[in-house]
Amino acid sequence: MQIVLLEPYSTGSHAAWAAGYAAHSRHEVVRLELPGRFWKWRMHGGAVTLAREFRQHDLQPALLLATDMLDLTTFLALARPETATIPAALYFHENQLTFPPPPGTRRDLHYGFINYASALAAAALFFNSRFHREEFFDELPRLLKHFPDYNELDTIGRLRARAHVLEPGVALDRFDAHRPATPRKGPLTILWNHRWEYDKNPAEFFAALQRLAEENRPFEVIIAGESFRQKPEEFLTARAWLGSQVRHFGYAEDFATYARLLWEADLQVSTARHEFFGLATIEAIYCDCFPILPDRLVYPEYIPTETRDLVLYRGFEALVDRLRWAIQNPDAVRAFTLRPAVARFAWEQMAPHYDEVLSALVRATQ
Repeated sequence: MQIVLLEPYSTGSHAAWAAGYAAHSRHEVVRLELPGRFWKWRMHGGAVTLAREFRQHDLQPALLLATDMLDLTTFLALARPETATIPAALYFHENQLTFPPPPGTRRDLHYGFINYASALAAAALFFNSRFHREEFFDELPRLLKHFPDYNELDTIGRLRARAHVLEPGVALDRFDAHRPATPRKGPLTILWNHRWEYDKNPAEFFAALQRLAEENRPFEVIIAGESFRQKPEEFLTARAWLGSQVRHFGYAEDFATYARLLWEADLQVSTARHEFFGLATIEAIYCDCFPILPDRLVYPEYIPTETRDLVLYRGFEALVDRLRWAIQNPDAVRAFTLRPAVARFAWEQMAPHYDEVLSALVRATQ
């Protein structure tokens, strides 16, 4: 069958997800996308542009698959009557009800309401993790209660009934070509490959490193990930005092460099305040990095039960203790792998599951 995938914010993990599914699906996946910038404008105007593009093409999809950055109600209104009998599914990479606003700002409820109205217009909702689904539905009553009357709280149960978890596929096999032939040696290398943003809580990461440095613990760091700020002060300050311990600093401009950095690292740390899925952590684990992760958010979902006590921490002091232990036990860290636990996210395994789930949705709506 033909699926039209609607992505008004095509960059980073959004773009990788769309490209990965299109490349591995047995269905014909037609991607209608806009560049990933100006996110607020994309949530307002992206539907107008994509509806126009949809009507200009000779498309006869069995299903519309939209992401959370699309105002689905506007798209469907502008693309009728072509879309009148086509079911739409909404995939939540993130949501604007619970994504933490920048420090010193207040959440604009309008964008959360776009997510809510889009969900009402969809035949099925797919979330990229259980944590994400539960957090969305925990927050939705509070969003609706902000409004003065006709809160429509009874719609929440109907939305939950058609909400499912559909974890993203990841292009993991491409890392294999960059796997080094020789084992890691020397001081342990600690990896940061998250976005350089407030919700990833870099201040706590650097505070933990500073504690280790004050104790004269031997370690090196790879600081990768993308920055959307011209002067990310906490990163620049840390680079100065870390000095020669920094093996890499800055965004990896090509995939080969990024893959090499992950294979060169021994352990990956997350101090995130918020994480809907954690693609960077999945990629690092696949490259045999030992993960040190907070015991919250999405992380417990993909860490096997028998290793959670070793991998997950609670609180800053526990983070420092875990890092201290790792530096003192480099052989144990380098011998540890959770690669099999995350290999299930490879598109080769996930795409057939997507295909069946979406085919079943189309059958159910006929």
